[in-house]
Amino acid sequence: MKLALFRLCLLLAMVLGVGAAVAEKADRDKAMNVEADALRYDDAKQTSVFSGRVVLTKGTILIRAAKIDVRQDAQGYQFGLISAEPGKLAFFRQKREGLDEYFEGEGELIEYDGRADTVRISSKAQLRRYRGATLADEFTGDLIVYNNTTDMFSIDGTQPRTGASPAPGGRIRAMLIPKAQATSAPAAGVSATPALRSSTTLGGEKK
Repeated sequence: MKLALFRLCLLLAMVLGVGAAVAEKADRDKAMNVEADALRYDDAKQTSVFSGRVVLTKGTILIRAAKIDVRQDAQGYQFGLISAEPGKLAFFRQKREGLDEYFEGEGELIEYDGRADTVRISSKAQLRRYRGATLADEFTGDLIVYNNTTDMFSIDGTQPRTGASPAPGGRIRAMLIPKAQATSAPAAGVSATPALRSSTTLGGEKK
């Protein structure tokens, strides 16, 4: 039983270290605490399901959801599925490495793909970046995909799947605040460089 619990904690720790390329690296070494109404763990299938008012904390990571479903495939890649209660949104928050910045995401469904190293926020998706306590950037759409390897993201305002709840009007919305307004103005001849690069298509170039 102790071995099974160790594998469960190791699996969750690897899955929920999303954004490892730019997120707070120290989070990986912090203790993980989970509160839920129920847990179902299958050691043979390498799956675990926390359900019922789930609250997970691990360093600067905070996740709130109705259910967190985690699995690992035969090649060792991890996958996480974070689901919201009906009529509500699942929530995650994490600090960026070396910066006083935080990312917050909300959606009816949040998926982490360890093989592709991507995070997908779908159905009423929202992504916000804070500099300290100040809101810097905010994006809304039906589907937001963030690639941890390239530090790029894409937003889709259309409805990608049956039953999803698209953004009003089927369009994305973005609010970008120049860094000079959030802190101090840059020196003459130096322009503020955005921390994120956006893509107008999902999954890179069309094939």
